[in-house]
Amino acid sequence: MKRLLRGGTVINGSGAVLADVLLDGEKVAAVGRNLDAAGAEVVDAAGMLLLPGFIDAHTHFDLDVCSTTTADDFAAGTRSALRGGTTTVVDFACPNKGESLQYGLDLWHRKADGRCACDYGFHMTIDDWNGQIRAELPAMFDAGISSFKMYMTYPAMMIGDRDLFEALTAIGELGGIAGVHCENSGVIDALIARRLAAGETGPGSHPLSRPAPLEAEAVGHLLRMAQVAGTPVVIVHLSAEESLLEVRAARARGQKVYVETCPHYLLLDDRVYFQEDYSAAARYVCAPPLRKPTDCSALAAALSADEIQTISTDHCSFTLAQKDAGRDDFTRIPGGLPGVETRGTLIYSALAAPGTLSLSQMVRVLSEQPAKLYGMWPRKGVIAPGCDADIVVYDPDADTVIAAADQLSAAGYTPYEGFRTRGSIRSVYLRGTLAVDRGQVLEDRLGQYVKREKPIFF
Repeated sequence: MKRLLRGGTVINGSGAVLADVLLDGEKVAAVGRNLDAAGAEVVDAAGMLLLPGFIDAHTHFDLDVCSTTTADDFAAGTRSALRGGTTTVVDFACPNKGESLQYGLDLWHRKADGRCACDYGFHMTIDDWNGQIRAELPAMFDAGISSFKMYMTYPAMMIGDRDLFEALTAIGELGGIAGVHCENSGVIDALIARRLAAGETGPGSHPLSRPAPLEAEAVGHLLRMAQVAGTPVVIVHLSAEESLLEVRAARARGQKVYVETCPHYLLLDDRVYFQEDYSAAARYVCAPPLRKPTDCSALAAALSADEIQTISTDHCSFTLAQKDAGRDDFTRIPGGLPGVETRGTLIYSALAAPGTLSLSQMVRVLSEQPAKLYGMWPRKGVIAPGCDADIVVYDPDADTVIAAADQLSAAGYTPYEGFRTRGSIRSVYLRGTLAVDRGQVLEDRLGQYVKREKPIFF
């Protein structure tokens, strides 16, 4: 089937142009002025922004955490994502210690295959390191996995400096990329013990036990290891200005370092943890925690200066009833926020519409650069002939208000309740099919597994 999106403004990472977009089957056939509409359904896109489908390269669906499971499985999570303009997610396959990478990959395929509303891929989490794991890495690349996640905190996930260095080296030798959760685990554990011993068990102890210097220290620690290993790395969910300083120092040494941040680190701050109402505060618990308003401003400035390459969500949703598990001990609050449905609208409203980011910068951090870093370029991340026809039609004049009652996530709340948007998403095309129209999800089982190539480093 052919569709012609007529008269919109096409926004790519390289610039904006008033143009028609011809979709033929699952691909973009042509972009240009006054395209021939013969045999095509014509869609009036005048006044609309036509954006490449957003890529959320950091989600956690159907994940077991803190003796519970995330509220959103792949069916609910990808449906929510698609409604928010995200046409591709990259989730994390997470084998436990003692399990093979292949076991983790097979398990995540069973969770996702046939259930996804948008396209999907997997990063592979490495929380164990031995000869068998090392030997499995080439098979992961063959299976379309070229990015790997490691942790410098959480005993069940972290592997220690020696193994982290060995894994970085092996991944680099194969042409892959490593994303790392950076926090100083030992000092965090000491601060947690102090808080609990003092009887300070509420959500306000969460940010106080994971202060920004402990993220920055871990970022610097990782980057020195990556320097010796010679491996490009992604600092995932970077939250603090102090961590940016470490990244800048590494780049000045000539290292390839990429930075991901999230909407909640740009728009929310740590004052939310100190509300008297437990539920009102606990809903914001995530790691790293929300930071100071000055950190929010520093991250926005870094985005404007092209120092941050991707904005993902780290969508890890729990209901308020699940969050209630930590009422007497803040360490038992399952950490994570919902956000996959609101990311694009928030970034447009808070950063692009006011002029902090250009529209092309917004496309680069939401679509183009994730596609490049995670081996999907140019199939994804751009509106151009031959690419997948993943297109977000954004109406800049259709303002709305974000409310939990209007969200598809099973979390039952949104951290952005009451946020007034600048415009909203009118429709979403997934590989040429109209999948979302005026807020209604029309197709919710079209998602396909994306077998990814090696990263393009830029």
